Amino acid sequence: MSLDWITPAERIKRLPAYPFARLDELKAKAREQGLDLIDLGMGNPDGATPALVIEAAQAALANPANHGYPPFEGTASFRRAITAWYHRRYGVSLDPDSEALPLLGSKEGLGHLALAYINPGDVVLVPSPSYPVHFRGPVIAGGQVHSLILKPENNWLIDLKAIPEEVARKAKILYFNYPSNPTAATAPREFFEEIVAFAHKYEILLVHDLCYAELAFDGYQPTSLLEIPGAKEIGVEFHTMSKTYNMAGWRVGFVVGNRHVIQGLRTLKTNLDYGIFAALQAAAETALQLPDSFLQEVQTRYVTRRDFLIQGLGDLGWQIPKTQATMYLWVPTPVGMSSTDFALQVLQQTGVVVTPGNAFGEGGEGYVRISLIADCDRLGEVIHRFKQAGICYQHS
Repeated sequence: MSLDWITPAERIKRLPAYPFARLDELKAKAREQGLDLIDLGMGNPDGATPALVIEAAQAALANPANHGYPPFEGTASFRRAITAWYHRRYGVSLDPDSEALPLLGSKEGLGHLALAYINPGDVVLVPSPSYPVHFRGPVIAGGQVHSLILKPENNWLIDLKAIPEEVARKAKILYFNYPSNPTAATAPREFFEEIVAFAHKYEILLVHDLCYAELAFDGYQPTSLLEIPGAKEIGVEFHTMSKTYNMAGWRVGFVVGNRHVIQGLRTLKTNLDYGIFAALQAAAETALQLPDSFLQEVQTRYVTRRDFLIQGLGDLGWQIPKTQATMYLWVPTPVGMSSTDFALQVLQQTGVVVTPGNAFGEGGEGYVRISLIADCDRLGEVIHRFKQAGICYQHS
């Protein structure tokens, strides 16, 4: 019996293959061929979740009171931990009862926000390159994505002045992300002030993804959108436990900011899920209260890897400036090679997995993203394999 009449919805047909799912297919084939893969593709932290966090989860798991449905809006104690963390880090005061909402990871929240606030045909401003859910969420919701092409000569910052007036007037939402995935770019406080003023002028909801808030180096402190006067009136900010605390698989994140926007997202989520297992919320609460010494250890780990790999790639012709944040290097492809062709060449000739920049939108073409998720021994092996295979950067 033919089932050709069972077809996906148009919103699914509009989506290209998710890049990391495609990478998984290619990695599986490479393993079948016997390659020793060094996977620097996904932003999947390689460290262990802190012992205190695991102990908190174990204790909470042993408590039968945590085994039922959690509150839709998250536990009160986790929400208080979120707002206390914001006050401690940024001096931002938030109401834990209305201005903070736990999520099943920030990706879930970012995608569902689009469903909660974008109608078919609504114009959504999204930088390119950007984290895929920033543009895929609006596409799923039926929005009309207007790509803001980022350029290296502008330090990968959004050029607000380049947005056509008629587009700005139609736009409903602007997604953005600094420190940036995938470019590792950072934005000065003045940029945040400009984007808040822009959003007020054109009545645009700002959605800021701050998931690399604490992976910052060399004394740099990222800016929270909510530090900027007037931001909470027109914005929300997403955060995740995945990166800083090595909790990617735990699927815990949160959103803070405008209470009306958060209520709209909460309303959608009450119809789609039952929230985060309470034991995981207890663990996340503990993570947010860890001493700064833990944070310093994490930052040192990534700084060491950053410096090691930048030097090794420098020996092969790449001149990559030191990044101030995130767990990535944004590396130009050799002249004349597309992002996909270069990533495939690297995988096939060396067994090293990197992510083609065009997976993050058309503005990422000509680059690959390398994740600093292996220790220096393995990164040294990466450089060794590149040298053996003759992979280097040819300047124009």
